[in-house]
Amino acid sequence: MAGRHADEMTPDQLAEAKRYGRRSLVCDLADRALDLVYLGLAALVAARPLDAWLQDASPLLADWWTLRLIVLFAIVFAVHVAVSFPLSFYSGHVVERRFGLSTQTFAGWLWRYAKRMALAGAFGLALFVGLFWLIWTTGPWWWLVAAGAFFLVSVLLGQLMPVLIMPLFYKIERLDHPELMERLGRLVEGTGLSIEGVYRLDLSDETVKANAMLAGLGRTRRVLLGDTLLAQCNLDELEAIFAHEIGHHVFHHIHRMMFAGLVYSAAGFWICDALVKLWVGGDSLNYAQLPVYALPFFMFILAVFTNLLEPITNAISRRYERQADRYALERTGLTTAFVSAFHKLAKLNKDDPNPHWLEAALFHSHPPIGRRVAMAEAFERR
Repeated sequence: MAGRHADEMTPDQLAEAKRYGRRSLVCDLADRALDLVYLGLAALVAARPLDAWLQDASPLLADWWTLRLIVLFAIVFAVHVAVSFPLSFYSGHVVERRFGLSTQTFAGWLWRYAKRMALAGAFGLALFVGLFWLIWTTGPWWWLVAAGAFFLVSVLLGQLMPVLIMPLFYKIERLDHPELMERLGRLVEGTGLSIEGVYRLDLSDETVKANAMLAGLGRTRRVLLGDTLLAQCNLDELEAIFAHEIGHHVFHHIHRMMFAGLVYSAAGFWICDALVKLWVGGDSLNYAQLPVYALPFFMFILAVFTNLLEPITNAISRRYERQADRYALERTGLTTAFVSAFHKLAKLNKDDPNPHWLEAALFHSHPPIGRRVAMAEAFERR
């Protein structure tokens, strides 16, 4: 046990982590409030006159509903990006630079931000055009069909994420580390986990923060280890971290979350259906002629629903993380390495080990690091 806390934060580092946590939380809350206010105004104030203006502006837009839907989404999304850009710049670049976490220049941050917004816009456009087509064609049961379609899309995206989407933002290359690969191979034995490979994720181009993940589904499932993590952690610590990721597979957390997403999306779409009927036309709503101006209303209701649902999904996620932590400790017995790895992660990421309980309950998908370390120490004393 001697020296096991050598990587623990100093009082000054802890104070800085708390300042960073408070600043990040304020930015996150401000961003959520801005999103909801903007989408609420777009849905309840601007949508109908904007749709009418588009119909008057061009006979093509008046007659071709899908094209008008695309143009309306583009306007709402573009204005949203413009309105939220100052806060995104402050939280994503200024704060990260101020606390020594970002390695990006402004130009580098702006390029990545532009790519993220382009990708979000493309996915959002496909989602809402597809949603309206389902409503126009399937009628009152659209919400159930949409939930099934959303589930299939989430499976597809899960497969494509590590091979097509993440490489747009990070350099990813197969890891050449025989000793580490041998250790990871032993951990996988008997778990039924099939991994396509272990890859190095170049996070250092963007940040000094460290991370690791089990990404992909089926034949694209792979382990991604941040280069910042590889540079700071020894083999025992990497083994403990990897065992945690295997725990998610052993307990079927990924599949459970995906099926939970099916339930959540069905509930969210059903709520949208009920509220849209009240807002647009009551029980006499003709689904085949659902007006295009309902688009921002859908965006607003889904945003509200997601924010209200988040504490529940976070609580489930924290439970899964605790299960994976216990599995890693039982599988490896590397309690000292587990504790030192999380102390290092806390320092690298400037993560407050013990945030306020309400903050953790409402906004954190992982247990506070202080609790994870305390659980590991209690595990060792058994």
